[in-house]
Amino acid sequence: MSAIKLGWDAGLKSSGAYQKLLAFASLVALIIVFSLASPNFLQTSNIIAILQATSVNGVLAIGATLVIITGGIDLSVGTLMTFCAVIAGVVLTYWGLPLPFGIVAAIAAGAVCGLISGTLVAKMRIPPFIATLGMMLILKGLSLVISGTKPIYFNGTPNFPMISTSSLISAIVPGLPIPNGVLILFLVAGAVSYVLGRTVLGRYCFALGSNEEAVRLSGVNTDGWKMAIYALTGAICGIAGLLIASRLNSAQPALGQGYELDAIAAVVIGGTSLSGGRGTILGTIIGALIMSVLLNGLRILSVAQEWQTVLTGSIIIVAVYADMMRRRRN
Repeated sequence: MSAIKLGWDAGLKSSGAYQKLLAFASLVALIIVFSLASPNFLQTSNIIAILQATSVNGVLAIGATLVIITGGIDLSVGTLMTFCAVIAGVVLTYWGLPLPFGIVAAIAAGAVCGLISGTLVAKMRIPPFIATLGMMLILKGLSLVISGTKPIYFNGTPNFPMISTSSLISAIVPGLPIPNGVLILFLVAGAVSYVLGRTVLGRYCFALGSNEEAVRLSGVNTDGWKMAIYALTGAICGIAGLLIASRLNSAQPALGQGYELDAIAAVVIGGTSLSGGRGTILGTIIGALIMSVLLNGLRILSVAQEWQTVLTGSIIIVAVYADMMRRRRN
């Protein structure tokens, strides 16, 4: 147990205030630059659009953070999000069941798929990159097969768009039209932060990323805990699937691939180490906001889509290199 405690403490300490402060300073700098470059940037409608975009990518990034802290990777989070949206569409539109059944089905489908990925990694010893790459392709194909390659619309469930687009906060505080999707993002962030900082699962998450072999030699069932972490990541992807389907009022089976890159970029920019053992949810949220502000600002300035992609890739490389430098100094 001492090895587990040391790994957990090291993960918490090395993911301290410096990385979060640096990421936050970058976010503030981006906001200032785009505000000066365009008067449209700080308009209320644009700020809401940024928050809406962050809600989906942020929830996905929170799920990816858990796996990356263990020293793994999950390339299937984007297509798993789409698959969960399709499952919700089948339950609500094809089967005509009430809204709560669709919500539970999407989250349960995500948890099951995450558990399968965790089993491939933990029990079959398949490298996380390969296991989740295969799962990404499987889920992409299943989404197309189940939906018949056509979008599933939620016209028969009028309350479904309220999950993401309505504003419960504005009903309490008039003049504050923050969408429900953003509220859900922060609720998920708070819950996962609690799990990482206050529960046994969080302790094992950091310990596995710091020194998995030491944890195993301490008599801990590392395979079981790793599977549980992947399952939790999958359940969080189910929430992201509900958010994006609610926002679009449809389950788009061809959507999803590419979201995993934005999520992983947000995680790395937020200070989580790709080698495992270090990371915070607050840093991930800041990283997701940086990605959303950057892409939104570039669109407002009419920067071509191809150059947006080039810049995003460059930022990922810089963030990973900065993480390498931090690890070498440590």
